[in-house]
Amino acid sequence: MSKLTHLDSQGQARMVDIGAKLDSSRTAVARGFVAMMPATLSLIVEGQVPKGDVFATARIAGIMAAKRAPDLIPLCHPLLISKSALNLSVINPGERADGKVGIQVQASLGVIGKTGIEMEALTAVSVACLTIYDMCKAVDRGMEISEIRLLKKDGGASGLWLREASLDNENECEPTGSELTDPAPHPR
Repeated sequence: MSKLTHLDSQGQARMVDIGAKLDSSRTAVARGFVAMMPATLSLIVEGQVPKGDVFATARIAGIMAAKRAPDLIPLCHPLLISKSALNLSVINPGERADGKVGIQVQASLGVIGKTGIEMEALTAVSVACLTIYDMCKAVDRGMEISEIRLLKKDGGASGLWLREASLDNENECEPTGSELTDPAPHPR
């Protein structure tokens, strides 16, 4: 296991010094899921949620959140994000082994910088999922946010990391190459 870089020799939290690192291209992809009642999903797809367009609002919220990650995560470095794409996919009945329906959120971010962009991708997904919940809570307080995880990171000294397919999780929808590099926006 690697040493924790956010701790100094006395075990105190610190921001990692990245000053001597060279800029390089870095990417990260994260994903999450919001489970809901089928009727709630229908309202979203039909554009009938009283607060407005859930897809557009969640997408913008995620992009905005990625830019604010260092304001939320104390030791996260500010980055000049060069790419931020959020893909929201409708998961209908019968598409998951567990029978859950809802919206899968995937963020794909890129930067030319001295440190990775994983925290920004995870923040984007988290806030997009929270936005979906906020917009729909009046009709479905039982929604569940889950499965927020990093799927891919690339660049920097550690290079490429991909999440391995879980052999025991039939609900995991593993990303294809195109999803990992450039997710398309929702077709609305």
